[in-house]
Amino acid sequence: MRKTANFIAAASAVAVMLGTASIALPGAAYAADQALVEKGKKVAENRKKGNCVACHQYQGAVSPGNMGPPLVAMKARYPDKAKLRAQIHDATAANPNTVMPPFGKYEILSSDDIDAIAEWVYTL
Repeated sequence: MRKTANFIAAASAVAVMLGTASIALPGAAYAADQALVEKGKKVAENRKKGNCVACHQYQGAVSPGNMGPPLVAMKARYPDKAKLRAQIHDATAANPNTVMPPFGKYEILSSDDIDAIAEWVYTL
């Protein structure tokens, strides 16, 4: 009987910790995602790095280009964020005739920068 009571108490403590963690983590995850989104926007708009605005239009873009498709409704266009990231990493894999630079394939951008840009673009 005593072992059962100890087990129940331990299980309850774990359940409380897990419940608390599930309440606290979404906010922390959102903050981390928001920081990644902001980093992605900075890299994308940096003319010496991503320079996405040279070819793409998006809300808030200053002097955008029009060679690439507008960056709108990205969640609808890329329901799988991994495919969006792959497009940024190497657009030539899906379209060998594209003029979009293969940012990852030729190491124009780091993997972390590509991840950040994908997070930002996914919010558009």
